[in-house]
Amino acid sequence: MAEGTVGKVMQVIGPVVDIEFPAESVPEIYNAVEIRLPDGDTLVAEVQQHMGGNWVRTIAMDTTDGLPRGVEAVDTGDSIRVPVGQGTLGRLMNVLGEPLDGGGPVEATEYHPIHRSAPSFDEQAASTEVLETGMKVIDLVAPFTKGGKTGIFGGAGVGKTVVIQE
Repeated sequence: MAEGTVGKVMQVIGPVVDIEFPAESVPEIYNAVEIRLPDGDTLVAEVQQHMGGNWVRTIAMDTTDGLPRGVEAVDTGDSIRVPVGQGTLGRLMNVLGEPLDGGGPVEATEYHPIHRSAPSFDEQAASTEVLETGMKVIDLVAPFTKGGKTGIFGGAGVGKTVVIQE
């Protein structure tokens, strides 16, 4: 509940990390927790469950190889936030919003939590749009709708991957 509350890693099972916090300061579900690794790096984990006994179960957003029990974990008091807007277009980022494409830092003025409510119905498009793939056979015979779910069947070498990438 309180930003900056320090807990301790109690158990590590693959990407699942159980952390104990003081009784009065257990972090909320979806809060980001920064785990300080012995090598100086920081591992970010997200609270998924309150286990009872002041423990929370978290999911690590990176590898937990070499993560020992007993290291400090700090509640950030907020969820994981990623950059949004024009500065993110064409960029490759991880779940934490860190750039992976070697293009320098992401220039954004706005950050949103990774767990947001769905847009209300009045904010959603009411019309159906066709996704033009540029392939006559698909556009005429079985057009895809934007934002829809479409299954593609076919044998080897018929271009399914090209269609999916579009």
